[in-house]
Amino acid sequence: MLEGIIRESIGSASARRLRRDGYLTANIYANGVENIQAAFKRGDFVKSVRRKEGLTLSVKVGDKELKTVIQEYQLHPVNGDVVHVDLRVAVPKQVTNFLVPVRTTGIPKGLKNKGVLVQSKKRLKVRGAIEDMPNEFVLDVTPLDRDDSILVRDIETPTNCRLMDRADVAICGVIKAK
Repeated sequence: MLEGIIRESIGSASARRLRRDGYLTANIYANGVENIQAAFKRGDFVKSVRRKEGLTLSVKVGDKELKTVIQEYQLHPVNGDVVHVDLRVAVPKQVTNFLVPVRTTGIPKGLKNKGVLVQSKKRLKVRGAIEDMPNEFVLDVTPLDRDDSILVRDIETPTNCRLMDRADVAICGVIKAK
C-alpha cells in the first residue's frame, strides 16, 4: 500500500518545496467524496504503480485508506519525472468513465511481409462500475497481415460496461514499412 501525507498549504511555493524534497503532488477525488490534497514520495509512487495488480491502486493518506485509479499524470518537460498525479477514488457501484490499458500479444504475420505493428490507442475509455471493469484488454495480433487492424468495435466488452470511444477507431494495426 502506498502511503502519503496530506498537504497543509495548497500553493505553488509549497508544491515546489515538496518536489525539491523528492515528493510528487496529488489530487484525490471522486463524486460524493471530499477532495484530498496529498503528496507521495516519487520513488515509492513509481514502484507501487509498477507492482500493482489490476486497475486500482491502494493508497493511505492520513488515517484514510482508499482504492484509487490513476486518472491523469503530468511529467516534467525536461527529465520526464512524474510531477503531479490525479487519483480518482473507486467508489463501489458508482458508474463512471475509466481508462483501461490495452496490451498486445503475439507476433503479427504481416511483419514477414515488410509490415510494422503500430499501436495507436494505449488506453480505452470504458463506462461502468469499478467491480465490472476489466484490468486490461489483451489483444492477439497474430492473425494481422499488412494493412489489417483491430478496431474498437472488434473488442468484446464485459457485461454492464460500455466502450466510450468511437467504434471505427483503430487500436492497433500493421502498416507497410517505408
